[in-house]
Amino acid sequence: MKSLENAPRIYVGTYKMYNCGSLFGKWFDLTDYAGVKEFYQDCYEYHRNEFDTELMFQDWENTPDFLVSECCLDENAFPFFQTISEMDGETAEAFKVYSEQINCWPGNGKSLDEQIDAFQDSYRGYFGGSMKDAKVEYAYQYIEETGLFADMPTTLERYFDYEAFARDLFLEGYTEVYCRLPIFR
Repeated sequence: MKSLENAPRIYVGTYKMYNCGSLFGKWFDLTDYAGVKEFYQDCYEYHRNEFDTELMFQDWENTPDFLVSECCLDENAFPFFQTISEMDGETAEAFKVYSEQINCWPGNGKSLDEQIDAFQDSYRGYFGGSMKDAKVEYAYQYIEETGLFADMPTTLERYFDYEAFARDLFLEGYTEVYCRLPIFR
C-alpha cells in the first residue's frame, strides 16, 4: 500500500501512560505496513521502554470504526485497505457503507472475498444526481436495464407510476444510504 493524503492512521499510546495522565504516543500511518503483525511489531517497538505494554488506540483517521477499537486492529484491515485502494472512489465509499451498515462485516463471519462478492451482487450504484428523488431515478434505470417495457407500446408507458414502483422496490428489499445514495439489493 502506498502512502496517500487520506491514508488510514492510528494514534497509538498505552494504557499505563494514559492511566498516569499522559497521552504520549505516536500517529502510525497504516500504509507503511504490509499487515497487522508488522504494524503491531512497530507499535511495541515504539513503546519498548514500558514493561508488559498494553497498546491503546486513542484516535484514528480514515479507518472505518468496524476495523478498529480502543485496543484492537482487525486482522482484515490491511486486505480491506488494499481492496478499496483498487476501487474507484464512489465504489470504495459504497463498499465501506455496505460493510458497516448493510452487511456488518467482519462480524458477519464472511471472508473478505465473500464480502466483496455479496457487495458486487447487491450494489446498484450512486443515485440522486440528475433527479430529485434517488429512488425514482433508480426505478427508471431498473426498468431500462430489465427491459420491463420492451413489449409495451410507448403510449402506455406514459401512464406508468414510477414513484409508486420505486416505493414498492424499496419495500421489497432494496436499501438506500444517505444523500448521494448508494443503492443495494
